[in-house]
Amino acid sequence: MQPKEFLKKLGLKTKNQGTWTGQESVPGSRRYLDSYSPVDGEFIGSVGITTREQYDTVMAQASAAFQVWRDMPAPKRGEIVRQYGEILRQYKDPLGSLVSYEMGKSLQEGLGEVQEMIDICDFAVGLSRQLYGLTMHSERPGHRMYEQWHALGIVGIISAFNFPVAVWSWNSMLALVCGDVCVWKPSEKTPLCGIACQNLFQKVLKANNLPEGICSVINGDYKVGEFMTKDSRVPLVSATGSTRMGKIVGKTVAERLGRSLLELGGNNAIIVTPSADLKIVLTGAVFGAVGTAGQRCTSTRRLIIHESQYEEVKKVLASAYKQLRIGDPLDSNNHVGPLIDKTAVEHYLHAIQEVKKVRGTFLVEGGVLEGPGYESGCYVKPCIAEAENHWDIVQHETFAPILYLLKYSTLEEAIALQNGVPQGLSSAIMTNDLMEAERFLSINGSDCGIANVNIGTSGAEIGGAFGGEKETGGGRESGSDAWKAYMRRQTNTINYSPTVPLAQGIKFDL
Repeated sequence: MQPKEFLKKLGLKTKNQGTWTGQESVPGSRRYLDSYSPVDGEFIGSVGITTREQYDTVMAQASAAFQVWRDMPAPKRGEIVRQYGEILRQYKDPLGSLVSYEMGKSLQEGLGEVQEMIDICDFAVGLSRQLYGLTMHSERPGHRMYEQWHALGIVGIISAFNFPVAVWSWNSMLALVCGDVCVWKPSEKTPLCGIACQNLFQKVLKANNLPEGICSVINGDYKVGEFMTKDSRVPLVSATGSTRMGKIVGKTVAERLGRSLLELGGNNAIIVTPSADLKIVLTGAVFGAVGTAGQRCTSTRRLIIHESQYEEVKKVLASAYKQLRIGDPLDSNNHVGPLIDKTAVEHYLHAIQEVKKVRGTFLVEGGVLEGPGYESGCYVKPCIAEAENHWDIVQHETFAPILYLLKYSTLEEAIALQNGVPQGLSSAIMTNDLMEAERFLSINGSDCGIANVNIGTSGAEIGGAFGGEKETGGGRESGSDAWKAYMRRQTNTINYSPTVPLAQGIKFDL
């Protein structure tokens, strides 16, 4: 499918309003974000930048919609989400193609991202009948004590370019069944993906005669994001992006005593033990390092290899990297697409220079690709460097396909290397030794929010809570009990006795 074809199928134009409530666009944009594809450098379309006046209109409509939405029974809200999942099934191909073309990830990954949206819709539908509270025994006779969960209100969502649609859906579908309404600011690098999702959601809203403002989108750079982070009408801001960005968001929201759900940087490692199956190592490490051109927060950045396996792993990795096909991500024969833009290319080149400054050696050399098929200037070679964990460049996350090789002699040393970075998102160990696996998963093992055995660091299933520790932010999205982040807990005590006994046996006689 050609770009113009899937844009047309999704209802997108060359110039699009960037501010949408549930059913109607909010006019007034005079400035636009221009979206260019990193695939071929071609102009895709424009999206209007949200003004302050437009933002306030959206917030007023969201507040009004919340009064209606929260009173709908949760299973009824789940039915709306179910209908959205059905529309996503119908539009999976064009939306997946747009994700691939605007972001630059492979078509398989673009389609997979839409499938994640469908899966989280299914999860949220079931969740809509399972928003459980607890009942506790009271110490006072004739009393019942329990807790219940209520919707928060307006949930602000700030998403990143690398997963331009899936992470929004992780947040919004759960928030919606919880009774919240959502205002989304997509990445300014992938704005058309946001408008496309909103176009599809408005079909469900309109078909069900629901009020505007249940699900809205705004567009722009960090200044538009600040509208939400500083707005006391938004009790929760969920932000995905760099650690630098997350620290600003967390501080700003905390200053008004709001809540923030932060999904930030990763510096993920795979430990390779002597008992590891090298076929599994190869698949997990290579896909983890080069998938999405190294632009996943769960991308494998470090490979920590036992000294007895080090030379053999180097050999098989170098051989595998020679077989990588780099090019148009909409061509399913290619393994690696482009970086998101030329700024990302500059960061990639800077990281390579930093490795060379400390006299690191490259097992597989990097560089920018030129010539036919690479006209956008965003295609780079995945590279591998032998490194030391304490180097500054290794301690920082570079959003590019650069893999660092580290050597260890004992498992304790390997775990210390794995944990010895500021980030704490994803981690893995490759081993057929049960004791090593359990050690890695124990309290003395990986300090990450995700710890895997015999699979890589990259990717996640929607059934499990996704997130990390330390400078990754501590937030949890998607499955398990992540829904609790989008609700407020209330403890209730009911006295059905003819007296008013006080807790802890206190007496107060009148």
